[in-house]
Amino acid sequence: MADVKASCRQIVAAAINEFIKEKGLDAPEAAPDSLQIVTPPNPEMGDLGVPLFAFAKTLRMAPPQIAAGVAEKITDKSIGEFIAVGPYVNVKLDKAGSAAPILSAISSQKDNYGSFNSEGKKPLEGRRVMVEFSSPNTNKPLHLGHIRNDALGESVSRILKAAGAEVYKVDLINNRGVHICKSMLAYKMFHEANGDTPESLGMKGDHFVGQCYVEFDKYLKGEKDKPETAHPEANQMAEDMLIKWESGDPEVRALWEKMNEWTFDGVKETYARTGISFDKYYFESETYLKGKDEILKGLEKGVFFKADDGSVRIDVTDVVGKGKDEDNHEKVLLRKDGTSVYITQDIGTAISRHSDWAFNQLVYVVASEQNYHFKILFHILKKLGFDWADKLFHLSYGLVNLPSGRMKSREGTVVDADDLIDSLHADALAAIKERGRDEEVGNADEVAEKVALAALHYYMLQATPIKDMLFNPAESLSFNGNTGPYLQYMGARINSIVAKAKEAGLEPDSSEEAVKLLSASEEWELIKQLGDYSSVVEKAAENLDPSCIAAYLYEVCKLFSKFYQQCSILNAEDKKVAGARLYLSQCTLQVIKNAMNLVLVPYLEKM
Repeated sequence: MADVKASCRQIVAAAINEFIKEKGLDAPEAAPDSLQIVTPPNPEMGDLGVPLFAFAKTLRMAPPQIAAGVAEKITDKSIGEFIAVGPYVNVKLDKAGSAAPILSAISSQKDNYGSFNSEGKKPLEGRRVMVEFSSPNTNKPLHLGHIRNDALGESVSRILKAAGAEVYKVDLINNRGVHICKSMLAYKMFHEANGDTPESLGMKGDHFVGQCYVEFDKYLKGEKDKPETAHPEANQMAEDMLIKWESGDPEVRALWEKMNEWTFDGVKETYARTGISFDKYYFESETYLKGKDEILKGLEKGVFFKADDGSVRIDVTDVVGKGKDEDNHEKVLLRKDGTSVYITQDIGTAISRHSDWAFNQLVYVVASEQNYHFKILFHILKKLGFDWADKLFHLSYGLVNLPSGRMKSREGTVVDADDLIDSLHADALAAIKERGRDEEVGNADEVAEKVALAALHYYMLQATPIKDMLFNPAESLSFNGNTGPYLQYMGARINSIVAKAKEAGLEPDSSEEAVKLLSASEEWELIKQLGDYSSVVEKAAENLDPSCIAAYLYEVCKLFSKFYQQCSILNAEDKKVAGARLYLSQCTLQVIKNAMNLVLVPYLEKM
């Protein structure tokens, strides 16, 4: 469809320029790329439309008048009939001529379909994009918020790659700090004497360390209604342990390494389970001091200044704007004792990453709570003179919670990712058994796991990233409506339809003669939607928004369902029509599989 749209733009642009010339108007020529292509609200108005509102001012004419004049100039019928509809020039495409190239491209390109634009090129070819996401702490397991982060990061990476970009996925492991020391202290107080380990307790390592973190908070606050059981000195104990860690105390370091390994091994298990992968891991313990030298260099150059208290700062008025709160106009980069702050680490890490892998775009997938942090970070890197700083982007996403309310790690109210997937898995398995499909689907346990992941990931990705959301497990697992399991069901259903047709001796017919017979409105609407896939992938890649793919997928599935209800395959009027419809079904399944992969929905042959 992309090549048809390109032809439409060229034909209409040529007609606009001819219209301008004939009228003797003093106006710049219309460039094909400047024309917008829209879909008319009613198929009877045409398949594609070009709005002409933008020419009203320069031509000093009403848009409907311009449209009428431009449509009269178009004699090229190569892609269809052009008509004026109000302020639009619409085209009723030649179905026979348009359908064959779309289906042929799907059939020949297979898994690569969707990656090429109208010129046969990958739109993001040559772009090197580094994507940072997940960034877990090694004092607790991944939770529901991480699942949205991971799904966004992995999906965006796959979409960028599909559009032709070279993608490098990185994960910053936050493995140092006072929060880590709190888990370590709890271990020493409540578990070390017993020789407790994740293995001895039958727990994943990240769950065990997370339990220690919760135990510390309970020890700190004491029992409810019993203030005498609180231990406010525990915070200072954690601070003291951090000082020992930073000074390289052997005992503290040994415990830190052991507990970090427990957590990271557990986190990597969850990554493997959910299909998340990385090209490189960065560790905060290795990066937190790297920005200090850059700050001192910037101080010498006058980019930063030393405040009266001895700290090194930067004026960020250009970022935050003028206001009453003067404290927000300066950002501390080095404390008065010369130690680094969090943003100092990010400065050093960004510079190191560009040295490691020379990206021309770096995408940070981080919750909207850090919007201010990234504005300041990007501002500082620009001030330091790094030309790639203009290509830094914060993919900000909204918070995700359960209907029961907001989660808090230290209070143990966070929903662990593993526990949530286990729950979805159990519910999916129960649904499969209730339907009596446990033998039909093959390995019911494996299928239930894939249904659980589809439910979880698709629910996270169908909304635009910036929106806050409530995750409703029951809704996500529905086999009806806009859900991951529904998409899996439609994929399995089409696979079954294709298989049964072949068992009946029918073969797909991809000949132009057969494809021309696909003239029913349900067939044509489905074909047009399939033809739009490459433009949807390009849009999702440019906007870093998987919800574009999710919405497209759901629409394809609905259109196929409508097509199959109205256009029988095995009971078609003749064999050529049946073969063409089988071919269309195969192509639809290929596009669904391609798109499902981009939004982390596992494909199932049987369901």
